[in-house]
Amino acid sequence: MVQGRTVPWLCALLLGLMGLPASGSDFQHHRYEDMVRALFAVQSECPYITRIYSIGLSVEERHLYVLEFSDNPGIHEALEPEFKYVGNMHGNEVLGRELLIKLSQFLCEEYRAGNQRIMRLIHDTRIHILPSMNPDGYEVAARQGPELNGYLVGRGNSREIDLNRNFPDLNALMYYYEKTNGRNHHLPLPDNWEHQVEPETLAVIKWMQNYNFVLSANLHGGAVVANYPFDKSRDGRIRGRTTYSATADDKIFRQLARTYSYAHSWMHLGWNCGDFFNEGITNGASWYSLSKGMQDFNYLYTNCFEITLELSCDKFPPESSLPREWLGNREALISYLEQVHHGIKGMVYDENNNPISKAEISVAGINHDVTTGVDGDYFRLLLPGTYTVKASAPGYLSSSNTVTVGPAEAIQLHFYLKKAPKQNLKGKHHHGKKNISAHKASLKLGPR
Repeated sequence: MVQGRTVPWLCALLLGLMGLPASGSDFQHHRYEDMVRALFAVQSECPYITRIYSIGLSVEERHLYVLEFSDNPGIHEALEPEFKYVGNMHGNEVLGRELLIKLSQFLCEEYRAGNQRIMRLIHDTRIHILPSMNPDGYEVAARQGPELNGYLVGRGNSREIDLNRNFPDLNALMYYYEKTNGRNHHLPLPDNWEHQVEPETLAVIKWMQNYNFVLSANLHGGAVVANYPFDKSRDGRIRGRTTYSATADDKIFRQLARTYSYAHSWMHLGWNCGDFFNEGITNGASWYSLSKGMQDFNYLYTNCFEITLELSCDKFPPESSLPREWLGNREALISYLEQVHHGIKGMVYDENNNPISKAEISVAGINHDVTTGVDGDYFRLLLPGTYTVKASAPGYLSSSNTVTVGPAEAIQLHFYLKKAPKQNLKGKHHHGKKNISAHKASLKLGPR
């Protein structure tokens, strides 16, 4: 009996220590106008470390607002990594939306209070928070409310298109290139792709093109598990199940998923929502195969590593459960964000110390390259170990170096490339075919 009474008391104590009222009176579901007001209130409270910008409009012309945290908002600083959180991709999966609003308030409050961990994070990282990728779908779900909300009501956008089945399918091309020793990163988009996706998807892809994101998470609901790529299976179903589909960075993805799961209050326990996931993590395709998802698209089209976080059994939980959910996810949201500072990073210069953009950074033994941004900086997430790293760019001689990565901050490794002799100016870059057709898999609408 004593133990049963301890949990609510402990939660109240922890909420009080966090500077939050134990009653949870400031926890609420935010309709679109409420969400916008909440974001602008944070920006007004912390004007020197925040910026609000819109990446585009939904079908019903609601802005997709992003709240940015940085010591220099609106500016990319060389060697400072870019991170993003995306919530509410499925309009009826609302916990991620509320957690990201709360995270924004928390970052502002803790920065003002002098929390050294949060101050360091904001000074050393450019953080982008998109609480709702699907504001139109949310409004449909919110009109039903938590009690009456159906499993699919409001899932899609206002055209009832599932946005997590709406990105260009680059997996089929990647799996073909794996067999033909083709390109392993930044795969080309199909012709007329802009006319084949929804406005919300288009806005997010343009966002990815404009910012050199390093790490990301996409917040969903309907299960409790950290899901990592690939989502799309390489093979058909075997004995009624799809098979594990690993990326070249499978080890780091597993570690990223574990970081969130073990920092979460109960995800790592495995048993949630009637399912069991060992350590609270799963490979997407091993769970069920999904085509045209945002997670795989990040990895195959950009430098960004993204995982999908399923955060609640109930897609539209009641307001009364939000304080507990925030308490369960708070440390995980911060710990995962901090992972953007692991591995290696550096600059790629020419002989005159001019930065080289779009140079390729290759790591021996890992068949997935990343590229430098417009300022010539690169970021490569890696687990602790010793690696041989090569930088190359068209018109330059490649350069290699060996580096040992530790468990702490990213190791800086810079490259200086010399101009190649004229007869060798045909760079090593290979250009893959535009697209290939793929067999249409049967549609399964799981949480993702």
